[in-house]
Amino acid sequence: MKNSQKNIRFLTAVGKDTKKSILTIIATHYGISTEEAYDEVAHEEAEHLLDYVTGSKRNIIHLMMQQEGCL
Repeated sequence: MKNSQKNIRFLTAVGKDTKKSILTIIATHYGISTEEAYDEVAHEEAEHLLDYVTGSKRNIIHLMMQQEGCL
């Protein structure tokens, strides 16, 4: 499974509010919109979602991804 597929699967599984929070973290770090952040992590050549996430929430997101089987 490609990283983009894992990223999309995870973001779908966590629900709308959590998805929005994660995309906001990415968007803020890169100075882009949340829509652009989603496009980046869902792109066919995307890196793993955790490669885009910084800060204190990264470990929590890592654990959530483990629970969802998206690592």
